Amino acid sequence: MTAVSVESFSTAHYIELENKFGAHNYHPLPVVLERGEGIFLWDVEGKKYYDFLSAYSAVNQGHCHPKIIQALTQQASKLTLTSRAFHNNVLGEYEAYITNYFGYDKVLPMNTGVEGGETAIKLARKWGYHVKGIPDNQAQIVFVEGNFWGRTIAAISSSTDPSSYKGFGPYVPGYKIIPYNNLKALEEAFQDNHVCAFMFEPIQGEAGVVVPHEGYIVGAKQLCEKYNVLMIADEVQTGLCRTGKMLACDHENVKPDILILGKALSGGVLPVSAVLCDDEIMLTIKPGEHGSTYGGNPLACRVAIAALEVLKEEALAENASKMGELLRKELRAIGSDLILEVRGKGLLNAIVINETNNKSALDLCMLMMKNGLLAKPTHGNIIRFAPPLIINEEQLMDCVAIIKKSISSL
Repeated sequence: MTAVSVESFSTAHYIELENKFGAHNYHPLPVVLERGEGIFLWDVEGKKYYDFLSAYSAVNQGHCHPKIIQALTQQASKLTLTSRAFHNNVLGEYEAYITNYFGYDKVLPMNTGVEGGETAIKLARKWGYHVKGIPDNQAQIVFVEGNFWGRTIAAISSSTDPSSYKGFGPYVPGYKIIPYNNLKALEEAFQDNHVCAFMFEPIQGEAGVVVPHEGYIVGAKQLCEKYNVLMIADEVQTGLCRTGKMLACDHENVKPDILILGKALSGGVLPVSAVLCDDEIMLTIKPGEHGSTYGGNPLACRVAIAALEVLKEEALAENASKMGELLRKELRAIGSDLILEVRGKGLLNAIVINETNNKSALDLCMLMMKNGLLAKPTHGNIIRFAPPLIINEEQLMDCVAIIKKSISSL
């Protein structure tokens, strides 16, 4: 085997390595990053960029936050993994901290966001059989069109995006899919008394930052209570201050029955996810029925505590709300025919691009990259703008200037 040199190479070299030896399951922008700090990233050739994607909202606290990195390194030098075959001295502390933080009886720690979704579905089905009294193997879960919670077989079985599900069947049964932001369709779905849960994103991220009408979340919760159905809120991307509140459901003062968290739960340091609910639901799962080798490892637990502390200590929800309002105001003021719509909440925002005359969202992202700002299209003509929540007004206005310049060039 040929040894790989540790010396620095060009962008083209690293991209060639990925293309040759890696699966072709992503199509990234042609930039190779090697360092991050706060809201900034640097590529292998030393160019500095504003990060306007935040690793899909995993880096809400900013890249390499000192407090989170300190928690990581201190714990990594003592104990990283025991598996759940044994107790460790950090897991219980973390469980007490996060359940108190969000007001639930119990937490089930996992690693990735999609594992959180799978866990929530298993809990809902178990509750449906043991508490609601649904006959075995007949539980139904309601999803909405445009949902995205990962790419496992269970996740793509609920997808309405052919690029996610096409060619991977057969699919998981027991799912109903209805329109998003439609309470009438939700109530119609609930006429089936085999429905045990409704799983949704309070704001659809991957679909292009689709914000439902005011009252949708509270209306959905009321219907869930009326028909004895669990509300599962997928807050993997919208949670942890991204939308200007600790949780996106907080905008309508709704507490979901099952809450899924991930991404920024570690500040982007390592995979950490969590599913929170009360005893009636959580205790339906018995020993041996669900778990993970890495779930609840002491390293992840220590990092998650630090990441959650940073959110409150630095008032990141308040900053996201303030900076998000300013960003949307400035984007709307650009007044370009290229921008069909500006939408979002907090610092989860998107612009819809008028793709005419061979001008695409990808073209704009390439120009912004050239001008020092990194963002990525989703669903063709939509560009998400989601910087780390620590961004200040001066930095935000600098980013707006880059966006304006790029649009003018296009």
